[in-house]
Amino acid sequence: MSIIYVLIPIAMLFVLVAVGIFFWAVKSDQFDDLEKQSVSILFEEDNHLQQNHAENDTNDKTTATNGLNAREINK
Repeated sequence: MSIIYVLIPIAMLFVLVAVGIFFWAVKSDQFDDLEKQSVSILFEEDNHLQQNHAENDTNDKTTATNGLNAREINK
């Protein structure tokens, strides 16, 4: 029976911490746009891959141009 005097304050402390975290999340706009984060994971890799392809294309063109210039110089 004496353990209940320990468990009730601990349970109340957990509730207060949970309520505090909830109000902090609401105050810091964690719940403003619930759809954006659930969809962004689907398209994040696509944007990253497109950027990498664009960079690779640019690098390939630069390498090709440099290769042509080197060939012309060697002729």
